[in-house]
Amino acid sequence: MQKVLIANRGEIAVRIIRACHDLGLQTVAVYSQADAEALHVLHADEAICIGEPPSKNSYLKISNILSACEITGADAIHPGYGFLSENANFASICESCGLNFIGPSHNTIAMLGDKAQAKATAKSVKCPVIPGSNGIVPDVQEGLALAKKFGFPIFIKACAGGGGKGIRIAYDQDEFVRQFSAARAEAEVSFNNPEVYLEKMIVNPRHIEIQIMGDKHGNYVHLGERDCTIQRRRQKLIEEAPSPILTEALRKKMGQAAVDIVRAAKYHSVGTVEFLLDEDMNFYFMEVNTRIQVEHTVTEELTGIDLVKEQIKIAMGEKLKVKQKDIQFTGHVIQCRINAEDPSKNFAPSPGNLEYYIPPGGPHVRIDSACYSGYKIPPNYDSMIAKLIVKGKDRKEALQIARRALREFHIGGVRSTIPFHLFMFEDERFLKSEYNLNYIDQLMIDGCQFDLKKD
Repeated sequence: MQKVLIANRGEIAVRIIRACHDLGLQTVAVYSQADAEALHVLHADEAICIGEPPSKNSYLKISNILSACEITGADAIHPGYGFLSENANFASICESCGLNFIGPSHNTIAMLGDKAQAKATAKSVKCPVIPGSNGIVPDVQEGLALAKKFGFPIFIKACAGGGGKGIRIAYDQDEFVRQFSAARAEAEVSFNNPEVYLEKMIVNPRHIEIQIMGDKHGNYVHLGERDCTIQRRRQKLIEEAPSPILTEALRKKMGQAAVDIVRAAKYHSVGTVEFLLDEDMNFYFMEVNTRIQVEHTVTEELTGIDLVKEQIKIAMGEKLKVKQKDIQFTGHVIQCRINAEDPSKNFAPSPGNLEYYIPPGGPHVRIDSACYSGYKIPPNYDSMIAKLIVKGKDRKEALQIARRALREFHIGGVRSTIPFHLFMFEDERFLKSEYNLNYIDQLMIDGCQFDLKKD
């Protein structure tokens, strides 16, 4: 591997470029016309435009990305997260073209991307799974019969969905009939695929995910958990590690379950196994994310292991240098997603020109961002401005550092989620860790406006 093309944009493209340069690798940035002045374009050794602003004409256009590889002589592709990162067809094409796809094999992506196969893999290693249909539910009659069997409430989920999209909830039979048709129609519009499956709704859960690494030589480790329970509309806003509610025994049990699942899938890369934790501290397998996560930074700060560099080295065929006993967790880490959104208006997107952008600094503060003063946040993509990651010796100190850093973070020209985070870090239930996956959505339903003094 000599030259890596990053098939992505924004802060993750910048993050990958830095890891490549640390490893002595050349980099190629690709960009749409909307991203001509983006930071990843400036940081890469080479940059090439791959199309118009809409993702389907640029970052999702496989032929243009492959052409960029041919023009620049890139011999590897890092897909980042989102876009084509979990597209088995893209990984297969890269492999057939002799390009090193920095991620798991296309077969593994396809298997774990199929909800039924992923669940079957988890079952094969005796990991608890959420009750649900075995794959696609073809019609409302069959769906209703299954819903009665599993019991309400129940999720109706788009097979091609992701990122919290394509999900409907039914609390009784009449609502199921209405929501089933609506879910299929929404899936057709959003994903060009109307197929749906059913999943029992775990009431008031926590969202816990386990970071794993596996190499091409059969070595696997987990790097602990991240608690990603603070979400709005199934989109994560705050991630932390270690989880405030996990015991050491449960951490070990979930970590081993995650390792068993990826070993059974012959997984070679970094990845994340996601679980739901119910009110009785029972965990259930949800899915495997076959890519680097937005919140990988939390685990990096907790363990001192550079996950992006490890991901690249695994793709180069290297063996893991660490064993499970070598991995140490120190302190407490919290990540805040600073998005161009208005918390007072139901988190409505707020794209536009960053009149000024002054990130915080000081001890134990990390910023991952692709923004700068004068940068125009385009409306075509996700609204992330930056990731603020802080570390303390314990949760109390990490929260205090987070409050200080948020007060130092100055953004002009667009609304941001900074006021939301300041609100949360004074919220009594958050401080006591007495919340679940529905907490923020319920606050919004109750009309909470959050404190907008800092914006």
